[in-house]
Formats: sequence, C-alpha cells, structure tokens
Amino acid sequence: MLAIISAGIAPVFALMSFFYLKDRFSEPITLVVKTFISGAALVFPIMFIQYALHAENFSDNNFIQSFLLIAFSEEFFKWFIFIFVIYNHTEFDTHYDGIIYAVSISLGFATVENVLYLVTNGIEYAFSRALFPVSSHALFGVIMGYYFGKAKVNNNFKKWNVVLAFVFPFLLHGSYNFILKTVTSDWLALLIPFMLILWMVCLNRMKAANKPIQSD
Repeated sequence: MLAIISAGIAPVFALMSFFYLKDRFSEPITLVVKTFISGAALVFPIMFIQYALHAENFSDNNFIQSFLLIAFSEEFFKWFIFIFVIYNHTEFDTHYDGIIYAVSISLGFATVENVLYLVTNGIEYAFSRALFPVSSHALFGVIMGYYFGKAKVNNNFKKWNVVLAFVFPFLLHGSYNFILKTVTSDWLALLIPFMLILWMVCLNRMKAANKPIQSD
C-alpha cells in the first residue's frame, strides 16, 4: 500500500514543484496546501454524482459521457472551488498566481483519483497514469488559472475571462476523455500529439502570465 501511495503522489509532487518554482513571487505554502486539499475533497462528491448518473443510465453516448458526465462535473467543481476559496484572497494578486492555485486544486483532485485508481487496478499503471491523467489535470489547471489570473489583473472583459476559465478546461478535458472512449486501437497516436500540443500551449501561457508587465 505504501508503494502505491508513493507512486500515486510522486508525479503530483514533481508537477506541483515545477509550476510553483516557475513563479517569480512565491505563494504561501499554507495557501497552496489549502487549495490542494480543497481539490482533493472534491473527489468523493464528484464520484458520487457520476456513479448516481451512471446507475440511472444517464447516457451510453460516448460524447455525453466524456463532456457532460466527466469533464463538466470535474471542471465545474474545480472552477467553483477556485472562486469560493481563492479568487478574492489578498494573496491572489498577480496573473501567474491564478496558475499556481488552479494547478494546486487540480492536482489535489488528481492525487486522490490516482491513488484510488492504483489501489483498484495495480501499481503497474503508475507510469502511464503519471504521463496522461495526472499531467492532463495539471495542464487543464494551467489553462483555468491563466484566465482566472487574467480576470484578476485586467479589468477588460473580466467576467468573460472568468467564464473562459471554465469553458476551455471543460472542452479540453472532454476532448481528452472522448479520445480515450472512442479510439480503441492506436489511441496513443492521437493522445500523444494532444498532450504535446497542450504542453506547448500551457508553457506559452505560463510565460505570458509570468511577465512583469502584462500587455494582453
């Protein structure tokens, strides 16, 4: 069990460290931990909602399951927790801060989800889980945090950016799940380019958010 927990947590620690150390002005660890725990606490209520909908035969359609049952429920609650816990906090005062806190919420969620998956299915899935589900949650968090940060520091289109902080992660997450549900063979041929492009976009967003003076 210790090996499974360690394998489930290790990629989360590595990713969180990577995004945190990119910040020019380090955020309080206690607040990062708070948002992380808030994200972790989302797993069980979301699992209950998804299980209830599945038990009621909500839909067998792959598109509906990918986008509504999974992506909408997970990204909406992460988006809501961000607004409820951190958006109006005094420590959230730069563009890149949005990325730190959104990634923290997302990785909190991913940690519990990952450990539960490894407990159920075995530690042999740890590497692939780290490369794809855990990393994807972090990257969806980067996109969410980028637009939350933009809304926080730029009065232009503030409400629109708050909406985009949900819409883009939702669409990306739905697309990710749709690939997994519909491509039965050679799914890596689609998923690897998807992840590489997502990484490139996110690194670009991180660079833009970390500029001393925002021009966008």
